[in-house]
This record gives sequence, C-alpha cells and structure tokens, in this order.
Amino acid sequence: MMGGMKSIRGICCLRLAWVGLWLTSAGFAAGGEVWLTTPDRSALFQRQASPIDFAPGTNANPTIEIDGTRTCQTMAGFGFTLTGGSAQLLHHMGTAARAALLRELFASDSTNIGLSYLRISIGASDLNDHVFSYDDRPPGETDPTLAHFDLAPDRVDLIPVLREILQINPGLEILGSPWSPPPWMKTSRSSKGGSLRPEFYGAYAQYFVKYLSGMRATGIRVAAITVQNEPLNPNNNPSLLMTATEQGTFIRDHLGPALRAAKLNTRILLYDHNADHPDYPLAILADAETRNFVDGSAFHLYAGRIEALSRLHEAYPDKGIYFTEQWIGAPGNLGGDLNWHTRNLIIGATRNWSRTVLEWNLAADARLAPHTPGGCDRCLGALTIEGDAVTRNPAYYIIAHASKFVRPGAVRVESSMPNSLLNVAFKLPGGPWVVVVLNGGRAPQDFNLRLAGAQAEVRLPAGAVGTFVW
Repeated sequence: MMGGMKSIRGICCLRLAWVGLWLTSAGFAAGGEVWLTTPDRSALFQRQASPIDFAPGTNANPTIEIDGTRTCQTMAGFGFTLTGGSAQLLHHMGTAARAALLRELFASDSTNIGLSYLRISIGASDLNDHVFSYDDRPPGETDPTLAHFDLAPDRVDLIPVLREILQINPGLEILGSPWSPPPWMKTSRSSKGGSLRPEFYGAYAQYFVKYLSGMRATGIRVAAITVQNEPLNPNNNPSLLMTATEQGTFIRDHLGPALRAAKLNTRILLYDHNADHPDYPLAILADAETRNFVDGSAFHLYAGRIEALSRLHEAYPDKGIYFTEQWIGAPGNLGGDLNWHTRNLIIGATRNWSRTVLEWNLAADARLAPHTPGGCDRCLGALTIEGDAVTRNPAYYIIAHASKFVRPGAVRVESSMPNSLLNVAFKLPGGPWVVVVLNGGRAPQDFNLRLAGAQAEVRLPAGAVGTFVW
C-alpha cells in the first residue's frame, strides 16, 4: 500500500486570476449533499439526511482549504473496463434486469452513479471466455492485407451491450486497448508473449484502422487507444512484449501516419502499464516526431508509486495522464479496498494529474469467470452477476464516489490536506463544487470545508469516504 499524504499531494496547480469569478458568481448552494461509505458497511454510498451548510466563522477543527483560483487538469471521466466477459454476463441477463442495471450504472441523474468512461479490449483480453483476434489464421498462414479481418467475436455480446449503454449515455468516452496482435504477426506465433515482427508493423497499423472504422460503422466511437496493454508483461494470455523503442517506432512510422491518412481523430496513448517505469513513456515522448502523434500516457499501479505520474506532467505538461487499470482481488475487503483505492486512485491519481480513474473490471460471476486459460482467476468485478442477480462489490462504491458528481469537464482545484484527511477537490463549470475525502485515521474526525471565507463543519467516521457536494 502506498503511504501517507506526502505521496499524493501532487504538485501545485496553476493560478489563474479569472477562476476567481467562480467564487462570486457560483455562490454556495444551501444544504449541500454528503454521500458516505463506511468500512463496516453501515453506509454504502448513501446520501446522508443532514445537509452541509456554509457560513462565515472559524473553529479549532482541522480545515480543508479549497482554493478555486488554482486550477489543474480537466477531468475526462471515471469508470471501469467493460471486458468481453463483463459484456457476456450483462448480455445474458433478462432484458428488463439489464436495462435497469445499465441505467443505474450509466445514467447521470439523481438516482444513478453516472459512469462516464469505459475501457474495452481490442480483440480478447484475459477476461474473455476464449482467446481471439479479428484475423486469426491457421498455423503457418499469414494475412498481411487483412483480407479476413472481422469484428464477429465482438458482435456477439460486446457491441450490443455498448450500443445499449450509449443510448443511455451518448457522451460516454471509450478507450480501446489490445492485449495481443493476431498470433501470425508475432515472434511467438502464439497469443501469449512474443514481440511484434517488424515486417508486420504496417499491417498491424492497418489492423487498428480497420478496428476503429468497423466500430464506428456499428455506431460506436472509440475516442482513444493505447498501443498495448501492459507491454512489459508477456506472461498473460493474451499478451505481447513491446519495448519503448519498439512502441515509439511503431507509432512514429506506422500507427500515427495510418490514423492520420484514414482521417481518424482517435487519440493515441502510450505505455498502459505500471507506475514503476515512467521512463518508458518519457523515452518515447523525447522524440519530437513521435510526440506529435501522442495525446498522453496511461498507467496502472501494480508496482511503483502514484506520484510517478507527475513526472510525465512535469516533463510534458501539454500531454494528458490517464489511469486505466487496477484490480481488486477476490473475495474483497471493503475497509481495506476502500482505503487503498480511494487514497491512491481517486485521490492519488487525480492529484498527480490523471484525467481518468478506471478500475478493473466491471463484472464477473461468482466463480470469477469468464477468463481465458491462464487469465486472471482472482479478479473481483465491481459487480458479481449471476443470471439477473447482482451483487455490488468494493470497486462499485469506490468509483461511485467520484463518477456521480465529478462529471467530464470538471476541473481539479487545489486543496490542503490536514492530518489524515486525504482529499481531492473539483469544480464543475457552472455547477457544484465537489470534494472527496478519506478519513485515513483510526478515529472519527470533525473538520471544516472552507472556501472563499466561508466554511462548513462536517464529520467522517474512521476509515470512511465522503463525497461533499454544494
């Protein structure tokens, strides 16, 4: 577990004088809302009966000072990976049960949690029920012209579910990530491991073009792609080893030009792996020609420290940072999971400039399936789905604390972190202020939220997470 407050403070946001207009034009809503989750499950993302109210004054409590004049990144959204297995479980639900669940997840109204960002796999991930690409050939055959390319495997479950989701939330952002190219393109000739053979760099770039164009033809816009899920992990099934030099060459000489020639404005993200190797995306971004094709860098946190994300922002402040994956191991532990993931992801990743926080994965069944042979057999979904029965697990509540109120377009603003009150603050243009707070201490804590000379006195139980909205 990442340690205390120093590791998640991030770096100071930019001071913009015009942002001060928010303080006088937006004012304070009477009776702001508090949404609470406690480690003992007595409250599970539950709106509290007592509102919060701001008034002038001071007291001796610790105070979270919110500085709306110091703005940071604009948020793109919060959500999950919709794996092929997740889509399969959803698609096999009854029509009415699935419609109600999808609305709960993706509608952005007062009664639902408003997920705004999804990651999907390009081809199979290890949480599909079998391995596939969109151009599988018999052993010994290749298809450099991609004559046999076909999105058929995704038409069974993933595409129908995505289309239902987009009817609920047409503005949903979708990120696509491949776990492996077709095996005939690889040195291993297998779905697992190996490297992309240089003679097929051009063909693989066209594979992305065909994928993005094909998805668009079904009514699904994939807004961004990563080049490879976990490029330094060749041990998953599927997987691919891709060094920084190889990824940079592929983007500069093949993928970037191919997307541009096809007039596809899909954003390219680098890396998509752990925070212990920020040198990987830094090495690629050092090349100016490659950098022109790249929107930003994506991270996981199975190794490293979350503040490493700020190294990318410091070096290339015009490039985005995205947090794209973190699992919760079964059977889950709400108290421990709520603390670690809120501390390091909802608060830590965003205070270190990430525009997204995505958990892995949306759904699994009670046996932690589907997964490929050799795929993750301990990954606890945000939901456990058995037929039409749905159980909400820790990741559901963790993401809900941000997704419901921190809508796309919200801007992170600077806030102080007294004692064990870890927090992150946001302002929606023309809308409310939102502060997510974790009481990382062992006792209940009374404290203040203070903005522009007014403050509200609030309280959090030990280990609890509160979202404060006004």
